[in-house]
Amino acid sequence: MSSMFDKKGLSRWLLAFLGAALLSVAAHASPKVVKKVPPEFPREATQKGVSGGSVKAKILIDGDGKVTGVEILEAEPKRIFDRAVTNALMEWRFEGTGEKQTHEVKLVFKNED
Repeated sequence: MSSMFDKKGLSRWLLAFLGAALLSVAAHASPKVVKKVPPEFPREATQKGVSGGSVKAKILIDGDGKVTGVEILEAEPKRIFDRAVTNALMEWRFEGTGEKQTHEVKLVFKNED
């Protein structure tokens, strides 16, 4: 986490956070997010010269609002941002409804260093 405190690391974190767009594609009312954790911009992406991309994922939510699983539905480029998205989404929390539900989100990454 120390990289978040240098200028470049903080810039990447902020860009990933600000670039993360929530896209609801559920037919019913979207579950209310009560805790959102931004994904980190992967070092691997920077090393490979990748400055942006997006991941569409399905989130499995238990009745208490805890995320119990993440399924990557689409990713561009493939497999570069998947781990960062999964790690972040597993930390998200939703308002509990007493029932299991699913929700789809699209997270967009952009690094302008």
